[in-house]
Amino acid sequence: MTAPVVVGLDGSPASVTAAWWAAHAALDRHRPLVLLHSWTTQPLDVPVAQEARSKQRYGRAVLHRTEAELLHRHAGLTVTSELVAQTAAEALLDRSGDCDLLVLGSRGHGSVASFLLGSISLHVLSLARCPAVTVRADDPTVESGWGHPAADGHDDIVVGVQHPGPGSEPLLELAFAEAESQGGRIRAVRAMPPSWRPGVGEGTAETERLCAALEPWREKYPDVPVVEQTAVGSAAPVLLSASAHGRLVVVGRRRRPHQPWRLGPVAHAALHHAPCPVAVVPHD
Repeated sequence: MTAPVVVGLDGSPASVTAAWWAAHAALDRHRPLVLLHSWTTQPLDVPVAQEARSKQRYGRAVLHRTEAELLHRHAGLTVTSELVAQTAAEALLDRSGDCDLLVLGSRGHGSVASFLLGSISLHVLSLARCPAVTVRADDPTVESGWGHPAADGHDDIVVGVQHPGPGSEPLLELAFAEAESQGGRIRAVRAMPPSWRPGVGEGTAETERLCAALEPWREKYPDVPVVEQTAVGSAAPVLLSASAHGRLVVVGRRRRPHQPWRLGPVAHAALHHAPCPVAVVPHD
């Protein structure tokens, strides 16, 4: 069975924008799309009574409306809808073991609140077993519906490669695949700490190390243009500066057996402040 793209949907503007992004991702990846709604986890501003039947009716209506719009827009898209009684966090984490990609809505800069309220979204991002993408409401890079085309000039898939080596491979794999399917360019970013003072030839050596990490992916995706960017500064500001014209930012999350909830500071910064969707990729 082909692993689907799964998007959490509650009817809020953030989740609807996420569903539009997820539909394009599913088409690009030749994957089915699953719209998942937890009727026990709904936004605080949803005007429905507290009775279970009312919440379930609301959930079915949200799923039906969004599925119909996506199918009307994308004739080749395969969509299924799931109304679940689990909390949204539990349902998405369960699905993360057998899906290709999770997609979450975000209400915008300064918070990572989605249809998963507040810190619950961070719970999912910290524990998901597959890459998870957050898409903020009214994201200018996302074609979010009728009369709302994606903004031009956002062509880069920005990927943070702080430690070139095996740990960066899952990030590069996702980034290059996205760049190929979307017709974008890879911008691979590595930050040198402010205290770093290169000696003779060291700056060139660091750039060469980044280039070496990228070489296998250049060979696998020969039609994807690549820009290497090595800069002195803290990793988060360097990455955010590079993402100004990004279409997607790709950051890593280490699998930490003893600290499974922890997202690193670079991932936090990207989720709060990047001007485009952010993919958080687990790696060893």
